[in-house]
Amino acid sequence: MRRSRVTTVSLLAALALGACTNAKDVLEPSAITPPTSSAQSSSAPQGTSTTATTPTATAPAPSPAPSAAASPMTSSPTTSRTPAQTAVLAKTRLQVAPIVGASVDAAAPLTAELQTRAKQRGLTLVGSTDQTATHVLKGYFSTMSEGKDTTVIYVWDIYDPSGNRLHRINGQQKAPAVGSGEGWPTVAPATMQAIADQTIDQFAAWLGSGGAG
Repeated sequence: MRRSRVTTVSLLAALALGACTNAKDVLEPSAITPPTSSAQSSSAPQGTSTTATTPTATAPAPSPAPSAAASPMTSSPTTSRTPAQTAVLAKTRLQVAPIVGASVDAAAPLTAELQTRAKQRGLTLVGSTDQTATHVLKGYFSTMSEGKDTTVIYVWDIYDPSGNRLHRINGQQKAPAVGSGEGWPTVAPATMQAIADQTIDQFAAWLGSGGAG
């Protein structure tokens, strides 16, 4: 009887120890979590924190290089021009005729931005009395109001010094009204500056393509 009790107690003790080892097995996944998190934290300074393996951490590394190289191309499109195109732009002397149809307040930011953008593109703007102009730019403007929005419609004709029309640039710029009423008083300076940028860019592109048509 005593031996049976002893064996029973020993069996119960063995079962209790077995239960303890099973409990440790259940806790092992939570114990493994800190090393994995520390491994992730150690990889964080190398790259992104979302990637855990080394190949995925090194894969995104080359991606910033193309994006960094692409940004200068967008900010300075002159880098994509050939030497011949750059030479053509450098020789160009553009004369801007008085703007037709736009108010004085609207024409002021337009002409100022034309000068700024032309310098950025390697073009030279000359005065109305300059006899060395190679091209003359004449602009015609009008507005169209629709509700709270005002659309500026513009046409640019490009002439040679003899008065022959060489090319035409036209388009429209829509922007929310900034003041009360309709027409030019509601047109923001930023709208006219955007038109100036587009005009010079298209003019430079036309010159770079050979200035035909």
